[in-house]
Amino acid sequence: MQEFLHRPTSAVDWWPEPSSHVLGSRDLARAAHGTWMGVTRQGRIAVLTNYREDSACQAVGQCSRGTIVSSWLAMPPDRECSTRQFIEDMIADGTAQSVGGFSLVCGKVTELPLAIMSNRVSHVDRITWVAGERGETVGLSNTAFGDRPWPKIIQGEALMKQAIEAHVQAGEGEDELIQRLLGVLSTDTLPRLADGAGLETYINHLRKSIFVPVIGGQDEVDRAADEVAAGQVPDKVGVLTNGDGSLDQKAYMRGLYGTQKQTVVLVDHSGRVKYFERTLYDNAAKPIPIGKGDRCFEFMIEQ
Repeated sequence: MQEFLHRPTSAVDWWPEPSSHVLGSRDLARAAHGTWMGVTRQGRIAVLTNYREDSACQAVGQCSRGTIVSSWLAMPPDRECSTRQFIEDMIADGTAQSVGGFSLVCGKVTELPLAIMSNRVSHVDRITWVAGERGETVGLSNTAFGDRPWPKIIQGEALMKQAIEAHVQAGEGEDELIQRLLGVLSTDTLPRLADGAGLETYINHLRKSIFVPVIGGQDEVDRAADEVAAGQVPDKVGVLTNGDGSLDQKAYMRGLYGTQKQTVVLVDHSGRVKYFERTLYDNAAKPIPIGKGDRCFEFMIEQ
């Protein structure tokens, strides 16, 4: 899983009370401080990818997508709720329709399969279920699940299979597997366009590369720093309006963009979770030496 340098985020950590059972990074750009990925001590896991939309209004939505992930992860640990029930409730109450386009992978790592839902789906019977069989490798990016033409999805699945097979054949430990998977996440096949070209120019090429190097002109470094300050206002969306309440498409496309974080989550048969996060750039778009931004957590799922 990768997160992109387009808005300020926190480093992965255990959340404060009353959600101290949740492990994950947080989005600092919107007041809800939601997340795109996390896992709980009880084994709930969620991963969210945004849809690549045609307009800023579609991309951002009225509420933060991070609240969708948080509503599953931050649920009280003693509350009994199946993955299917959570999805049914999400579809029924309209929450999923109030945010920008997304795909959400969620479930319990001890109770496979996992579900993939989106706000393009209006009935639980159209939900896709994955990871129900051993050896299954599934790719998901910033499009609908099953949208196979994206080169990064096809390449990612192939490279992940190769990495796992090589790891098994070499008889390596977990740390070596993590390094192999980080190598997959660092695969850069993005076409190089004109110097200083930004997100608006590159947007249709992002589907071609798993890793995205920093995009944007040098004159936008100061803007990246401004994103940190923007995270302190009630909602960053207000910074992107045209003055009439609508979102400014050009403003939404400005700023440095690229892979900021890379995350690997391993779960073994005993219920032990290893959560590794590598941060490549800080919130001011300054590069972090490889390894200096690494954080790793291990814990046993509570039965």
